[in-house]
Amino acid sequence: MDLFGFLELIGGLSLFLFGMSLMGTGLEKSAGNKLKVLLERLTSKKLNGFLMGLAVTTIIQSSSATTVMVVGFVNSGIMTLKQAIHVIMGANVGTTVTAWILSLAGIEGSNLFLKLLKPSSFTPVLALVGIIYYLFIKNERKKDIGLILLGFATLIYGMEGMSAAVRPLGEMEEFRNILLIFSNPVLGVLLGAIVTGIIQSSSASVGILQALSATGQVTMGTAIPIIMGQNIGTCVTALISSVGTNKNARRAAMVHLYFNLIGTVVFLTLFTVLDSLFNFAFLDWPSNHFFIAVAHSLFNILCTAMLLPFSGLLEKLAYKTI
Repeated sequence: MDLFGFLELIGGLSLFLFGMSLMGTGLEKSAGNKLKVLLERLTSKKLNGFLMGLAVTTIIQSSSATTVMVVGFVNSGIMTLKQAIHVIMGANVGTTVTAWILSLAGIEGSNLFLKLLKPSSFTPVLALVGIIYYLFIKNERKKDIGLILLGFATLIYGMEGMSAAVRPLGEMEEFRNILLIFSNPVLGVLLGAIVTGIIQSSSASVGILQALSATGQVTMGTAIPIIMGQNIGTCVTALISSVGTNKNARRAAMVHLYFNLIGTVVFLTLFTVLDSLFNFAFLDWPSNHFFIAVAHSLFNILCTAMLLPFSGLLEKLAYKTI
């Protein structure tokens, strides 16, 4: 990759992260207060709490934002720690929706219907509608919708810019060697956690991984541990938001961390053992937008299915820690 390719990558990454932030801001402004009221009222039962966490995160496209909201509710006494645990679990599943939206960018084919499904086909229209709503209409609700559309358009343009910039890396021996290092599952988890911790968004981190898959050099065996690590890295935002809060709020942030740590340790161990026994062929497949979205969803759904019945134990662990 030459200097201009690197600059294109930086530009694409900046647009992508800004678009993610812009879309999240618009979604929170548009639906945030109503969702907060619903979160307060509908979290008394385990399933209700899980579904609310799932719904809120699907709408605002950020598990970090949902978890920060929950930490705030626990701190103010609106929500108990037990209720918060189920919402946090739902948020982890809800955050996978972003990866599915971004997976549309990987659709290929000459069929007109398939072309229309690609974000690059309809994003310019969304951007036009968004700028009209945002600049020329006084109604605040429509301005928020305009902000959401502009954020989505910026995110997609950034994603396409990143994918175009990294594509030449597929031909570079040095890049292949770097990826070989991270084919070690433990190092892959660490990479995913560090990158996500820095940018404080697992959705954005998964999007970057999807863009890197355009090189054709990121195998599923490398991508899966990175996805697991991304779930740990996203806990940073909730941990930061819990600084200076009461004990229960700090416990809620710790539950988020423990949920993702335990899930990652269990499934990484299972993944490694089963691979050594059966030598899974699919781990050598080149990853793409779709496979990464599937892996991200499966991991979060399986973690929740495993730990939801043991939410009481997570609560006890949080009490022992703080």
